[in-house]
Amino acid sequence: MERRKGIGQIPEGQKGVRMDRTRKRELGRKWLLACIVFTFGGVFGFIYEELFYRIDLGYFVKRGSGIGPWIFIYAGGAFLIFWMTERIPKNALTLFLFSALLCGGLELATGFILHHFFGIRLWDYNVEIWNFGNIGGYICARSVLLFGFCGVFLRLIAVPLFERFLDSVSIKTAIWVSVGPAVVSALDMLIGMILRAGKL
Repeated sequence: MERRKGIGQIPEGQKGVRMDRTRKRELGRKWLLACIVFTFGGVFGFIYEELFYRIDLGYFVKRGSGIGPWIFIYAGGAFLIFWMTERIPKNALTLFLFSALLCGGLELATGFILHHFFGIRLWDYNVEIWNFGNIGGYICARSVLLFGFCGVFLRLIAVPLFERFLDSVSIKTAIWVSVGPAVVSALDMLIGMILRAGKL
């Protein structure tokens, strides 16, 4: 006996189309979130380092390779944490350990590669205070612990706030607010590192 289609039933082909559109919207939303996280991480890192070096040196010093108030290692770390913690348990201990290991490894690798392959030394924990656990000046326990705490803050507090913001504005506003600053900050940091490498 042939089953009649009710008004609320959706043909199988249309279901697939709607699911594809839903997946695309969800992926687009995640990329908008990632852009906000990238910029937020860079600015957060800049503020942290300005305050830290004020304590360390006794005066303010401009940190970062670009003109603007952002630092690449923090922007990249936040970006990685956002994507890499997407499918892990959202509890504080797991996020702390994962973020500390992930960003600690990123900082160590980035510092080593920039120094030995491009002649750029953007940070050196050998000459800083509170540098216990220092490895070659590229990484120390303070930075790793900071990355861990920041990963917890980012996933459990910041990202939910960013999600609420995106849900409250139009798609056009969301794109301008998220993609615009991310592109500007990324270009600024990249050009700054290239120019700095050329001067060395």
